[in-house]
Amino acid sequence: PMGRLFWFGPRYALGMPKAMRPRPGPKAGPKTRRPGLPPDVVSELRHMSRTGKADMAIARLERAVVLLDRGDAPGAAAEAAKAKELAPRAPGVREILGLALYQLERFSEALSEMQAYRRMSGRADQNHIIADCLRSLGRPDRAVPLAEEALASKGVPLAAKAEAVIVASSALADQGKFDQALGMLRRIRTRDDVAGPEVIRVWYVTGSILEQAGRRADALREFRKILRHDPSAFDAAERAAQLA
Repeated sequence: PMGRLFWFGPRYALGMPKAMRPRPGPKAGPKTRRPGLPPDVVSELRHMSRTGKADMAIARLERAVVLLDRGDAPGAAAEAAKAKELAPRAPGVREILGLALYQLERFSEALSEMQAYRRMSGRADQNHIIADCLRSLGRPDRAVPLAEEALASKGVPLAAKAEAVIVASSALADQGKFDQALGMLRRIRTRDDVAGPEVIRVWYVTGSILEQAGRRADALREFRKILRHDPSAFDAAERAAQLA
C-alpha cells in the first residue's frame, strides 16, 4: 500500500525516454484484496459528503478502488468522478480520481486532482504522481522540489520516496543533467546485499542514466547488481548483455 488507500503501480515510466522504460515482467495471478475502504477514509466521507449522500459516496469510491485494482482505469475514473460530486472536499476521493486519470494519461486533469489531494490532506505521499504529471506536461524542473519534500516528510513510506526520487532523477536526465540525476538517486540509501522492489527500480534507473551519460561500464555494474537479486527484473538481462 502507498498512502492511505492503494498503490496501483507507477505509470510514470511511460513518460521516460524509451531506453529508460522498464519492461513489465510476466503478469501476476489474480489479486485478492479485502473489500472496503480504510476506516479513516470512510470516516472522512461520512463527515465530508453532501447531506444524506455519505453511503452513496462510500459505495462509489469502493467501486472505483476495485475497478482501478483490476486495471479498469476508465471505469474507476467514472466512479470516482461520481464520488467527487457527492464528496468534493474528501481527500481520498480526489486521490483515487487522480490515480485513475493518471493511468489514463490525462495528465493535466490528474495533476489538478492530485494537487487538490495534497492541499486537502497535507500529505506528500503522492508527490511522485504530481511530479510525473508536471514532467509529462513539459515542466520537469518542478519534479525536484516535490521529491525533496517527499524525502523530508516523515509520513511518506520508503516506496513513495523512492518513486519521487526516480521521477526527479529522470526529469534531470531529460535535461542532460546526469550528475545531478545520479546524485538524486543516491538519496535513496541502498545496500548491494539487500534489494526490495523499490531498490531494484532505483538501480535500474541508475543504470539507465549511467548508460545515457556514456558510462557503460558503470551502467553494466548496476544491471548486473539487479540480476544477482532478480534475474527476471524488467529487461535488465538484455540491457546487461548489450553493455557487456
